[in-house]
Amino acid sequence: MQHNEPRVSIGLAVYNGEKYLEQAVDSILAQTFTDFELIISDNASTDRTEEICKKYLAQDKRIRYYRNEKNIGGANNENRTFILSRGEYFRWAAHDDMCAPELIAKCVEILDQNPTVVLCYSMITEINDEGDFIRTISQIKGESTKPHERFRDLAQKDHNCEATYGLIRADILRKTRLQKNYTDSDRTLLCELSLYGQFFEIQEPLFYKRYHPQNMYVNMRARMAWFNPAFKGKVVFPFWMQFFDYLGTINRVPISLAEKFRCYGYMIHWIREHGRNLVGDIILAIYALLRSSGDPYGWRNKKQDLYNWE
Repeated sequence: MQHNEPRVSIGLAVYNGEKYLEQAVDSILAQTFTDFELIISDNASTDRTEEICKKYLAQDKRIRYYRNEKNIGGANNENRTFILSRGEYFRWAAHDDMCAPELIAKCVEILDQNPTVVLCYSMITEINDEGDFIRTISQIKGESTKPHERFRDLAQKDHNCEATYGLIRADILRKTRLQKNYTDSDRTLLCELSLYGQFFEIQEPLFYKRYHPQNMYVNMRARMAWFNPAFKGKVVFPFWMQFFDYLGTINRVPISLAEKFRCYGYMIHWIREHGRNLVGDIILAIYALLRSSGDPYGWRNKKQDLYNWE
């Protein structure tokens, strides 16, 4: 790496984030580890987001600000921050979350000392829209030495994929297909990363995850509009997309044939667990094709319940 390249890149994708953006950026700039760049990708916001970003851009040379001409979808915007990054390690950040000052420093220390660890994250403190404490949780995932066990662990629905906000080895992340345009693709990405190496959870709550009405969603299908606005009002198959993505992931990652078969074996269990959802995708698609309203999933009636990307 060239001397002028930062060790850590932080990618912050944002759309209409004026309410919480300053708190998120302030918590990043307050990190005790200072050798980082902050890449902000503005997804054609219509509120004060651009103004806020340009204010910080003028104040700190570590910030790089980009603005999309149109909304390219949430996952695509997050992926763009990584594509633009230059650091040895990479971390995604959300415009409505915050992190403790020591988070990056402690994650860097773990990755520097443990070459088998591909992703390091911390315990989580959940907060509400006003920043009030909800609870502190530990989601120890992906720490097994066996790839198929890490894959199975992270494919479970008993966690909210917050490990995607951990610090990741950029050279490993670059080998993946990043996030795809379907709901829960962050879970599939975590599974893919886990096949390259172990995860590590720092036993301190250094990450503050904010839950508020704008980042809640109705269901897997309604959420698809956040990933790609073109999905709005269309027939979608999120569970089938994830299923085939899992199969593609297992096939392409360079693990032993025995480990691949064990991962494929887990997918039989996954089908049993999600069978109703897979069938539901098909039934809703048939129902949508038979309807003449042009609004198969009731998008118009549920606009206010979707992620706030409009």
